[in-house]
Amino acid sequence: VQLVESGGGLVQAGGSLRLSCAASGITFSVYNMGWYRQAPGRQRELVASITSGCTPNYADSVKGRFTISRDNAKNTLYLQMNSLKPEDTAVYYCNAYYAGVKYWGKGTLVTVSS
Repeated sequence: VQLVESGGGLVQAGGSLRLSCAASGITFSVYNMGWYRQAPGRQRELVASITSGCTPNYADSVKGRFTISRDNAKNTLYLQMNSLKPEDTAVYYCNAYYAGVKYWGKGTLVTVSS
């Protein structure tokens, strides 16, 4: 199983980035998927999730700014991040969850400068 994140980078406050997570080795369509983030010195937190039926859920801190989506034909999860803030700076991780089994990617760094 591999979850490979991409799309991170350095962006100014107010800017946008789109993260991607390419999944392999799993039946992607049955998995609930999520994006988590971990800032230096802080615990990993849920940013957004999407069920196998495409129902999204967002942390209050990103509602209205971030959009999670999935393309089951491409086995890919996305996170569109708009109006980025310095406090969004973190390593962003892709997560796949089904029937008690969780998989994690290695993360992609997002840095938002003020």
